[in-house]
Amino acid sequence: MELAIDESILQAYGLTEENINIQQIGSGLINGTYLLTNLSDGKKFVLQQINTNVFTNPEAIADNIAAVADFLKANFPTYLFPAPLATVANQQMCLHENKYWRLMPFIEGTVALDTLSTPKQAFEAAKQFGKLSRLLNNFDSSKLQPTIIGFHDLALRFEQFKTALSKALVANKDKAVREIQTAFAFEPILTTYLELSNNADFPNRVMHHDTKISNTLLDKDTFEGICVIDLDTLMPGKFISDLGDMMRTYLCEFSENEKDISKITIRINYFSAMMEGYLSEMGEILTKTEKELILFSGKYMIYLQALRFLTDFLNDNIYYAITYPEQNLDRARNQFKLLEELFRNEIQLQQLIGSNLVSK
Repeated sequence: MELAIDESILQAYGLTEENINIQQIGSGLINGTYLLTNLSDGKKFVLQQINTNVFTNPEAIADNIAAVADFLKANFPTYLFPAPLATVANQQMCLHENKYWRLMPFIEGTVALDTLSTPKQAFEAAKQFGKLSRLLNNFDSSKLQPTIIGFHDLALRFEQFKTALSKALVANKDKAVREIQTAFAFEPILTTYLELSNNADFPNRVMHHDTKISNTLLDKDTFEGICVIDLDTLMPGKFISDLGDMMRTYLCEFSENEKDISKITIRINYFSAMMEGYLSEMGEILTKTEKELILFSGKYMIYLQALRFLTDFLNDNIYYAITYPEQNLDRARNQFKLLEELFRNEIQLQQLIGSNLVSK
């Protein structure tokens, strides 16, 4: 599908409309993403418009990525970090009609998967996210700005849930009685986090914050991990954000949109592969407290997302796109079931974590 991009945006990067083929690509729900192919030499780029409704401070994104790119270039020059390219005027982004655009290199021979189909893919993706964290272990995360305030702040999400509950329509509360009870039943997860949040042995790190499988590039033939992409949420955070989001999105065969919660189970072999991949990079970097919180990271992130879906349903679906009125309630049920499965399999999962830590 050929599309038109304003000529001035292309010119900002030294490109011309006559020599560029444009195709819309990607499955991301936030930013508009396009593949640009130079018809004269075949060179490819990725052009992306930043969604300023979600990312209200694009300059923070650009500054964060630039700071990390400079650090990696100075300390790990062979590491592939696909940072945006500068404009002809040496700007980090192109601003056109109050919209921000950026151009990134296209990594040939790679694929970004929408779903996992083998444990090897889970291993490779987890290893890539772990590798980025390891390489940035000595980077001062306080130099980075939050790009979404409170993105993985469970205390904030719990308060938003309680506010939504206090204002919700009676009909919505009646439909969600069981899920509301479940939300309060899992509140000890929040208590645990608050007790640990200021522990010096639970440090802030540079985190990706969105570690779904589609945010890693894998070799299109071997599925070996190549690099991490989609760096908008690269900002300070706790390691539980990245590892927990991997557990939330890698462990079940079905996404949060599956309504039949009997299908929501944990694939133990995927968990094992993910732990092996992540801890092969981070096993010697994590602190004693962090190692004790490895499985907690999954509980934390799954609970946070369940609260967000339930909150949106109680708010009458003002945030997440839906295709039917009770979809966010079904998503919350789905995530609470996944959380219950994590607890149900806890002994076996902890044993797998322990065996991977011992081998490091």
